[in-house]
Amino acid sequence: METTVAAMAAADVEIGLSAAWYGPQGPLISNDEVAEFVAQSDGRLRGVAGADLTRPVQAVRELRRAVEELGFVALRIVPWLWQLPPTDRLYYPLYAACVDLGIPFCTQVGHTGPLRPSETGRPIPYIDQVALDFPELNIVCGHIGYPWTTEMIAVADKHANVYIDTSAYTARRYPREMVDYLRGRGRRNVLFGTNYPMITPGQALEHLDALDLDEETTELFLCGNARRVFSL
Repeated sequence: METTVAAMAAADVEIGLSAAWYGPQGPLISNDEVAEFVAQSDGRLRGVAGADLTRPVQAVRELRRAVEELGFVALRIVPWLWQLPPTDRLYYPLYAACVDLGIPFCTQVGHTGPLRPSETGRPIPYIDQVALDFPELNIVCGHIGYPWTTEMIAVADKHANVYIDTSAYTARRYPREMVDYLRGRGRRNVLFGTNYPMITPGQALEHLDALDLDEETTELFLCGNARRVFSL
């Protein structure tokens, strides 16, 4: 925790999101472990819950506990871990619970870095369909969506409740179409992310000036959009 807070402070990051990781073999990082990290962070971290998709009733109960008792601000599911796309029926009770609890659903879009199938990361049809089925659900799509970046932008344009975060990419690696979207009509739809500890906040922010963002867009990208979406 000391190392994490120091990395945040070095990049002038005020608040970070710490996510649990749940997969078919069980929790890699449990919600209770994340709650311990948050408690040790001196207010610098907020928790993001994980859930076991194969036990939908238990998953909903655990999500409610994480939000109502542990103070978590979102749910995150990584589809390729489960090899189930976001339209699978096992996700739907959790989507309804997110709407009821007033929290966003975070997921991964784009290809997989690990040697696992990438199909579950397609923005179309998967994110598009979930947004149609749950128009009250805020959906945060991590990792930009490459090589389907244009699809991801189209889905965010179509649905007011769909957002894109830039985690797992440093600023100089953002696809050109994502930079153009961020500079223009997408300024309220794109959130800064790091994918720490794979990429530190300082590394993620390096070369930010080269994007040539105006002051309002920079504030929304680094702070304002996240505060709004995650109720920070």
